[in-house]
Amino acid sequence: MIKFEILIIFYNRWGGNIKMAKCEICGKGLQFGKQISHSHRVTNRTWSPNIQKAKVKINNSIKRINICTKCLKAGKVEKVS
Repeated sequence: MIKFEILIIFYNRWGGNIKMAKCEICGKGLQFGKQISHSHRVTNRTWSPNIQKAKVKINNSIKRINICTKCLKAGKVEKVS
């Protein structure tokens, strides 16, 4: 029983059920692809978008959401200080 609990702790600690932040406006998240070295060895890699937590005004209420910098620069939401 103890070994099973330790396995669950390690599983969660090493990325088992960890949720990646996503842009709540456009839905942008992790992108997957291949990294190709000079000798043409191919390995898996990920690209993560620049996600920021920001206070924004949505429907006349202030909320704190995860938003990518592309949406912030495009003015898709009104940022509140």
